[in-house]
This record gives sequence, structure tokens and C-alpha cells, in this order.
Amino acid sequence: MTTRPAASAQREKIAILGGGIGSLAAAWHLSSTPAWQDRYEIVVYQQGWRLGGKGASGRNPLHAQRIEEHGLHTLFGFYSNTFAMMRAAYDRLGRAPGTPLATWRDAFRPHDYIALAEPVDGEWRPWHMLFPTQPGEPGAGEPVTMWQMAMTLLGWIGRWLDELASLQGAALQGSDAARSYRLLSALARTMPDDSRKHQQHQHTLLAHALEGMRARVRATWRELAPAGDELRRVRISIETGSTVLKGLFADGVFIKGFDSVNGVDLRTWLARHGGDPELCINSTPVRAAYDFVFAYEDGDFAKPTAEAGTMLRGMLRLMLGYKGSMVFKMQAGMGDAVFAPLYEVLSGRGVKFRFFHRVEELVPDGDDIGAIRMTRQAALRNGRYNPLVRVRGLDCWPSVPDYAQIEPAQAVLLQEREVDLESWWGNWPELHRRQFGQPLPEVVLERGRDFDKVVFGIPVGSLALLCPRLLANSAPLKAASEQIRTVATQACQVWIERTLSQMGWTHQPGGQQPVLAGFSEPYDIWAPMDHLLAREDWPPAQEPENVSYFCGALPMAAYPPQSDHGFPARARALAKDGAIGLLGHRIGELWPAAGRPASFAWQWLCDPQQREGVARFDAQYWRANVDPSDRYVLSVAGSAQYRLPSDGAGFANLYLAGDWLKTGLDAGCIEAAVMGGMQASRAISGFPEFIEGEHDV
Repeated sequence: MTTRPAASAQREKIAILGGGIGSLAAAWHLSSTPAWQDRYEIVVYQQGWRLGGKGASGRNPLHAQRIEEHGLHTLFGFYSNTFAMMRAAYDRLGRAPGTPLATWRDAFRPHDYIALAEPVDGEWRPWHMLFPTQPGEPGAGEPVTMWQMAMTLLGWIGRWLDELASLQGAALQGSDAARSYRLLSALARTMPDDSRKHQQHQHTLLAHALEGMRARVRATWRELAPAGDELRRVRISIETGSTVLKGLFADGVFIKGFDSVNGVDLRTWLARHGGDPELCINSTPVRAAYDFVFAYEDGDFAKPTAEAGTMLRGMLRLMLGYKGSMVFKMQAGMGDAVFAPLYEVLSGRGVKFRFFHRVEELVPDGDDIGAIRMTRQAALRNGRYNPLVRVRGLDCWPSVPDYAQIEPAQAVLLQEREVDLESWWGNWPELHRRQFGQPLPEVVLERGRDFDKVVFGIPVGSLALLCPRLLANSAPLKAASEQIRTVATQACQVWIERTLSQMGWTHQPGGQQPVLAGFSEPYDIWAPMDHLLAREDWPPAQEPENVSYFCGALPMAAYPPQSDHGFPARARALAKDGAIGLLGHRIGELWPAAGRPASFAWQWLCDPQQREGVARFDAQYWRANVDPSDRYVLSVAGSAQYRLPSDGAGFANLYLAGDWLKTGLDAGCIEAAVMGGMQASRAISGFPEFIEGEHDV
């Protein structure tokens, strides 16, 4: 065994606060630098028993080790930085061939089928979309430029025009609209892939050509009577695609950058560029785009809010900038497929993890963070916590702590009272004081002794609660806390004794099940996730045929003080009521065999207790994501200017990580959080030099 050189005693101590994907991305890249253990000592502090943050999942041992998620999680094919990290993690993990999730390809399977719920004549009709497979693999190869995405969209418009011509006969063949498109396309494709080398007059010319083409197409279809779903959807596609592209050209967005149009909401911007109210501004694809990012102020579905530039950039990347497939579905819970491998590799590298450490406050000392106050939530029997459990050969996070590793008196109380150690409103400190006559122990980390630098990977919703003195001393951090808004979300999962086809959804191209958006609120997103059932451990007589995930924004305008311990239960009751309303009154629009409009076949729901009627829902899973660290980060109009770079908080030894930073994506998602963590690593160590997508227009 070799002795580490004496210089290692001078290692910088880095405290990473929070165990979400942004924090772990920071730890990953810091520990990927050469000889990092001679330079750094890295400790991740996490409240409760598991990593994952908003992406955490758990296995419920009381219900067949079923997977319970914060919501619906997928990885998109444009998540280059996320996939690069996960590919490397799986390679480093080195699982044996044939074992569960042995490689990254086993863990993340391509998926091309998206569906939208379109309201037509008082009913919901599914709009099926099968996205083409694109060259390459996510996380490898050359980046796709924004101009290449624009050219792909232009190509789609050409195909939609051809489709419109075939649907309408000779009306469009050889028309002025078709000739305009050919000239416009020929001009655009002569321009270089780096749009910053373009001239504004060129884009102005393209905008005029698109506007003329759109006007000619409109004149053509006004002469013809609408003829069914297919024609309407082609019209929506042409109208929306041409309006978006025309607006991007007219405003010089590919030259000036997408932030240049962030001062207005997306729908306002579409109207500014002449989008048709029915076929574009209020169309199903636009509404679904808001649903996908929970873009509703305070969860109020009458108040959609999404800044134009961030939404446009994100949707172009999502639909046109992916490699391989548009979506990759995880083949186990997100905790199993993402956070367990990262934890195992990081632990093996020497990164330390301190579970059951809840951050209470960051304390400034001049221009530095001088101290970090924490509460130690549990005393461990052996001084170290082993967080993972094995389910059907796969390392997973449990849905509750492993009480056997906690000091027995505490463990009994935690278990009997079903204490939630992850809740901001949890009553564990009071219970502990009453039971044991003393408070939970406070842990104070001090600069110079316990840490030199701090990575704050806790979401923006917690800033005002954990950093009040920092906000008082940093105008940029205070502005970020006040101007970057969050929204509560809700999710439910139901296990069903029928196949998807038996439920009435028969369209499954290539065996793929839909990821659907745009359905009725509050649960407007749905995805059957039947492939996950093989990862659970159901008794043979109780095996479900289907598991369906639903999620959406949760209307919540205000949050009570921390002392209101009953608030989480009230929020969960709202989520439950919404889910029962969905199943009892609206799900027949998606599952015709389930009964409509208000006669859902409750006996379909799996329930080991075999209850009757709606009571069977009690055997399902639902949650309200109301905690400050669980709420989704919005991109409201004008908010991007308040996002900070990792080292922009105004304190010399404080680095931020997460999806609320100025990353070049600027939206609530896994990829943005990873990019934020990469920024933190770069600000500390200089690595990585390049973050894909950070400096796109």
C-alpha cells in the first residue's frame, strides 16, 4: 500500500451541499481531474437517506419493491452533457455482462413515440407523432448547431407542404407557396452552420420569404373546407413551424442570441409574428410545450408563463437537436438508473457522503462563507450509512431509511411516527425533543477546518430559507432568489390489472407506448411505464399488467411557515383528489375501455387488500412536490437575466450548482442541472473547459 505524498495534507476541502444531479455532476467532474485526491477532499452532505433531489426515487418494500418517483422522468436525446457523464459512469462501474443495467445502453433505451391530447369538438383525440432516428449517439461526437436545427425545421416545413398538397390535391402543386419555399430553402442552405457569421439582412430576407410563403399557404387552405384530423394537424404544423422560423429570422435570434427575445412570453412573441390564434398560438403543440415545463404561475392553469427565447431554444433542441432518439426511457427508477451508479462510482473514487445532514444556514464572514450550520438528523449505529438495497440483482434506493442502521431508540420513533426526513415542514426535531429531552445535535462546519470551498447544490427555492444573511449581502443572489420563480408539482402512479391494449389504447408503433402531454389539468402528462414492472418484485398472483405515471403543476399560491407540520398532508390530499378526479371522470378519453364519463372500473387497480370501488386507489402512489427544494424552476418572461453563473453569488468561496443557473439552457431540467454542476467544477478546478450548449446563441 503506497503512502500518499505529504502535499495531500494541503488538499482543499470542498463541501457539496445537497445530493441532486447538479451536486453530483460537480463531484463527478471535480473527481475526474488528474490526481484529484492530491488536490481535493470532497464531502457531499445530504438530508435524509438518499440522493437524487427532484429526481430521487425509492423502492417500497411494503408494496413489492415497487418504484416510487417524484414524477415522470426521461432523458432527452439532446442531453449531451448528461449522457457523457452517465456513459462514463457505467463504463467505470464495470458491471458484468448479463446483469441488470450492465451498460448505459441497457439503462437508457431509445423511444420515438410522442402523443398529444388534442381537444376537438368537445372530446380529446390523440395526435400520434413518431420522431425519426437521427445520426449519432447522445453524449458523443460533434454538437448539433442551432442553425442545423433551423435547417431541419425548414426541411420539416417542406415535407408538411408536400403532405398538404397530397391531402388537398392539385391546389398546392406548383403554387406560389411551393415556389416560395424552394427559393427560401435554397438560399438558407447556402449559409454557414455558425449563424454568428451571418448578416442580419440575410435573415431579414428569409423572414420576408417565410411570411410570403405562409400567406400563400393560408390563402390556399382558406379556399378549401377542412377535412378531418390529418389536414388540421398538417395546417397546425405548417402554421406553427413557419411562424417560429419567421420570427427567429425577423428578430435576428440566430445572430443576437435567444436571450434577445426573453422579455416576452412565448405566446405574445408568436402573436407578434403573426401566428394564427387557433392554428399556432393556442394550438395543441404550443399548449403541450407549456405543460411539459409546468409553465403556470403558482400552478394556476389560467396563468401560463414561459419566456420566449428560453422556450424556443429548448424546443428546438428537444425536437431537432437530439442524437439517436428524441427520448430515452430509463429502464428502472431514476434513482436506480442514474443516482445509484453515480454514488457507487464516486464512493469508489474516494468522494465522501454524509447522509442525515440537513443544512440550516450558510453564514457569511466578509466576502466568504465562514460557517455552515446543519442538523444531524439521525445517529448511526456504526458511524457510516450504507444507503442502497438490492432488488432483483440491482442496487437501488429504498423509499424509507434503513432503520436497522440507525440508533435503535431513534429508529423506533422514526418508524412508528412515519417521520419524513426530507420535508421542510417535518416535525422530527420536536418529536425528538419531546421523546429524548434534548434537541437534535447541531453540526457547524467552519471555514479552514471543515471546508475551504462550498458548492451550493440545493435548489433556488431554498435560498431565502437557508441563506438570509447571504442575500442581505449579495444583490445578485437576492435578485435571483426573488426573480427566479418555482412551481409546485404533483404526481401519481397507478398499477393496473389490464394491459394498455385492454384499457383501450391500441396505437403502439413498434411496441412503443406513448409519452403524452396536453391532457386535461391538473394531470396533463401521462406515460405508461410497463417496462419497469420487470424491475419490481410482485408476487405471482398480484403481478400488474400496466403501470401508468401522471404528473402536472399543482395550484399553490402560498406556503405556510415551517411550524405548520400538517401542510404536507393537506398538499398530498390535493394531489390525491386530483388523481381520483382524473380517473373517475376523464381517463376514459385516453382509456376507452375504462368507462366514460364517470364510471371508471376501479376494480382494475391493483390492491392487495381487495377493497371496493374508489378505495382501491389507496393502494396506489401519489405525492405533492411542495418542498422548497422539490419545486420546479420556471422560466418566466424576463427571468433569464437574473440567473447567475456558478461563481456569481458574490462570495469568494461559494459556487452554485443546479438548473437555476445561467447555463445556456436556462430551463428546469436534468441537463441544465448537470451543466450547472459542471460550471461549479470548472470554477474551482478549471475542468471541464468545454460544456456543450453553454455558448450556443
